[in-house]
Amino acid sequence: MAQINQNLIAKRLNISRATVSRSLANHPAISSETRAKVHSMAEEMGYRISLGRMSRRHAKGAKRLTVGVLIGIPAENVVMATFPHILKGIRDRAEVERIKVDIYYQPPGDFHPESNRNPLFRHLRDADWRGALLIYPFAEAAVEAISRRISTVAVLESYSYPGIDIIDTDDASGVLGLVECLRAAGHSKIGFLSWLYPIGGHWVARRFSGYVEALYLHGLEFNPDWVINVHKKGPQLKTNEVSDLVAHHVKNSGVTAWVCAADHQAYPVISDLRARGIRVPEDCSITGFDGLEPPPGLPRATSMRVPHEHIGASALNRLINRLEHPSSPRRKIFVEADLVQGETIAPARTL
Repeated sequence: MAQINQNLIAKRLNISRATVSRSLANHPAISSETRAKVHSMAEEMGYRISLGRMSRRHAKGAKRLTVGVLIGIPAENVVMATFPHILKGIRDRAEVERIKVDIYYQPPGDFHPESNRNPLFRHLRDADWRGALLIYPFAEAAVEAISRRISTVAVLESYSYPGIDIIDTDDASGVLGLVECLRAAGHSKIGFLSWLYPIGGHWVARRFSGYVEALYLHGLEFNPDWVINVHKKGPQLKTNEVSDLVAHHVKNSGVTAWVCAADHQAYPVISDLRARGIRVPEDCSITGFDGLEPPPGLPRATSMRVPHEHIGASALNRLINRLEHPSSPRRKIFVEADLVQGETIAPARTL
């Protein structure tokens, strides 16, 4: 029986051995159709990439593997962001693996995958990325366009396109735990809020699902009027309008607590409520999500601390594994967040 190797795959498909090698490595110079044929034939023939093949990047004088980190925000938007912590985990792991990391900022609303002249694709080709890590949400069409060119791992977001590995936090269970903290403090009327984003990710919906689950588990009231910027067909409020509506419900609807989808939402709301004469937590309790450090002058929000550095390192490990085993099943890895007992929950006020 002939040895199953890349030469045999090339012969079966009537292509060059170099094309087979590049296809198995998901090189962007090879078309998605050719790569799919090569991967399919390799799987059919029982061919497996040698683990030692990737490990040769550690050899003295070997060319360093380059992976891209695509961050879904403008480069200057760094206020209350989680990506610097994720990047630290990626860079620390990349140093161990002798991998070069190329950072690229791409506002998700400006990404048009139907245009091959998009600057991102030129950068991807010129930088010779072997794989990409996507931080924050991008449109499904954009993710599909990227993943057709190179191996891709999504960080802190889920996508429906097959073949995209995902490293994320367990959003729903984390928010469920926050609602239980509010319930234990005597709160029965609890709202949920988010902000508007250029590309709406699934992360808000998953955190909202934890909020709804907690309300129903504990027999608490669910009122759609107390849910802000989640329903796509409902009112879409800007940041200052969110705080106005929160203050209205605190003063007029008896809502005594709000679950914010993220810390970068919670802290501005706390500040805005102060300006409107509402004290946190005396008049209204607030929770966040991510476990970020509070801005100066604000109390630490009760939140869920996400291990962002660990997630970054795990994402790079997953990408390496995907490059070594391009035909392996898709993976969804969820990391638990830890409760941060902050200073923004107090016993529910009595009317």
